[in-house]
Amino acid sequence: MPQPLSSRTIALVKLSVPALSAHGTDITRRMYSILFQDAHIRELFNHSNQGQEGSQVKALASAILAYAQNIENLESLIPVVERIAHKHIGYHILPEHYPFVAKALLSAIADVLGDAATPELIAAWGEAYWFLADVLCEREVEIRARLETTVGGWNGWRTFRIESKVRESSVVTSFTLRPVDGDAVSRHKPGQYLTVRMAVDGGAVLKRNYSISCAPNNETYRISVKREANGQGASRFLHDQMKVGDVLEATPPAGDFYLADEPARPVVLLSGGVGLTPMVSILETIASDYPEIETHFVHGALNSETHAMDRHVRTLAANHGKATVKTFYSEPNVRDAAGYSHDLDGFITVPWLQDHVPFNEADFYLCGPRPFLAALVSGLVKAGVHPDRIHYEFFGPSDEILVAA
Repeated sequence: MPQPLSSRTIALVKLSVPALSAHGTDITRRMYSILFQDAHIRELFNHSNQGQEGSQVKALASAILAYAQNIENLESLIPVVERIAHKHIGYHILPEHYPFVAKALLSAIADVLGDAATPELIAAWGEAYWFLADVLCEREVEIRARLETTVGGWNGWRTFRIESKVRESSVVTSFTLRPVDGDAVSRHKPGQYLTVRMAVDGGAVLKRNYSISCAPNNETYRISVKREANGQGASRFLHDQMKVGDVLEATPPAGDFYLADEPARPVVLLSGGVGLTPMVSILETIASDYPEIETHFVHGALNSETHAMDRHVRTLAANHGKATVKTFYSEPNVRDAAGYSHDLDGFITVPWLQDHVPFNEADFYLCGPRPFLAALVSGLVKAGVHPDRIHYEFFGPSDEILVAA
């Protein structure tokens, strides 16, 4: 662990909380504008989350505020540190990149707060930043060491070839990836993601996190990607341009959302839309390795056109014997009927879960859009489920809705 923060730094950081609460997004927006003036730093980031109202701007502002508010209770930030460390592994962010962020952050604080950003306050935030940076670097060293010593593990970017491409629904396609070097790949924890890097038309390079949608094995990974109509085009490029035999790059599997190594309680898998992808990885693993674990796969989709991998999921559950599948359609089309194409109309709700799953015993795993998570995570907590039994993954940065939950 790095040297403890000085009492003066702690006091000054706490005094800055009101200013951070009022001007946090202005500071982080300015920080990114400074940071991205350096091309090689700009290339490290996923720019689909940036922009004037980008979720990353808000997420970082919330994280900085939380750090300031908990500067005397840093243990509460351990889950945040773990999540950030895994993101840094995915994007291959290294210790030598931290000084660029420090310079941009301190400059942004000075620019936005003006005369209130005294030299003493800037010095305090410099000390606070480097304390947290050292904690992150230490954790990232540990994760990288484990990845490199695992069978099939690697560090940095590795080239993969698309071995198969399967359309799962009108919007979701699965890609099976095999390493070009022919060597083994590390066994991911079911629920984790791959960070992929693709060179697209015009020479641009796009990076995205995609959940792995298969059980761990030492040969390949599968990602199942929703084609997004908007955004910067990574999913559209994969769907429309990438074909079997094409190559892309990936860093090792990462993420702090995954099935417990030895699950001992019933498992409830809750997903919305393409959020089912890590749940399929978890269900495949349970079907293969944990025949005694009671499992409930509960999924919400728009309708049968967008619903992916249903037959596969139901086959897994039937073969397992102690797994059930329930599907909800919020916008069933004219060919859909509850009891035939799906189980129920509408949305997954906490009262329904209370009546149909082992609510007071199970571990709940959730993945889906923010409204889905905001409703169910907070709903589970309010209904008495201990936070230790609630595990969730989301696409992109967290935001204040989830922090509040």
